[in-house]
Amino acid sequence: MKVLVVTRKQSLRAAGELVGAGQRLGAVAALCLGPGAEAAAEDLCWFGADEALWWDGPAFATSPAEAGLSAVERGCGELDPDLILFPSDSAGRDWAPRLAWRLGAGLITECAGWEPGPDGALRFLRPVYGSKAIAAIVALSRVQIAVVRSGSFPPPPRMPAPRGAGRRLDHAVVADTAWPRVVEHVVEAANGPALEEAAVVVAGGRGLGGVENFRLLQDLAGVLGAAIGASRAAVDAGWAPASTQIGQTGKSVSPQLYLAVGISGASQHLAGAAGAKTIVAINTDRDAPIFDVARLGVVGDCGQILPALMAALREMRGSGR
Repeated sequence: MKVLVVTRKQSLRAAGELVGAGQRLGAVAALCLGPGAEAAAEDLCWFGADEALWWDGPAFATSPAEAGLSAVERGCGELDPDLILFPSDSAGRDWAPRLAWRLGAGLITECAGWEPGPDGALRFLRPVYGSKAIAAIVALSRVQIAVVRSGSFPPPPRMPAPRGAGRRLDHAVVADTAWPRVVEHVVEAANGPALEEAAVVVAGGRGLGGVENFRLLQDLAGVLGAAIGASRAAVDAGWAPASTQIGQTGKSVSPQLYLAVGISGASQHLAGAAGAKTIVAINTDRDAPIFDVARLGVVGDCGQILPALMAALREMRGSGR
């Protein structure tokens, strides 16, 4: 089986996981797009990619969605993969379904893994019903496309020497006048690690009661070196930007520690936090569904618990513990 991993530099960690997983299925090629793509392609060779293509150009700067899709389609024409893997980021969720339509390929979204079926075909595993069950899906087409959730596979070790080599995608992509164009970039100030890459995530929900208590999360995240996440209710209330939303309609995260503060634990939210290794919950409602999945739960007012928790953490840090 020929496997192609498609990514941008922003999702390099998730792409490395897919390269490692793809090695168990056959030869793995990578296609990296956008700013920093050449360096990203070289990195994936160190993680086991047999070949790495990269492309960046003026068309990507002005119309990244359309230019990226065009580059992926041309890369598939050159490499002829059997399985195409995308990280579950904004680009992957955009490109994968449109590429599937163009190639006549089968598509599995929010994939969490795969296994061989009785007939030798791959069965893709996808959480359903808010991660209460796992669906096994078989694509009937020759070419298969999967959008894979971050953290579904362990990252591969860096090899002593790169397995493959990087090269620029030969096909030029020229911007079409009919493509949507980027007219303005608004960059949020970076504050801590990226949400999808963070080992610790502190997330807040409606139970925080207001933007004042949400600011306590920022202090706690600073003490823990964590990224800040939010439920859809907190985003809709204007307490947090949409870029921090975790859940079925937001981002998927896979930290070692997920601290859920004032989050009830609706299935739509848990769909985005299912990859967390350990969940700790703070909520005033002892019957909140979040406690069903939390390793440790605290029933109480976050306005009292968070300051006490931060004081204890600072004391531990000051004593070197």
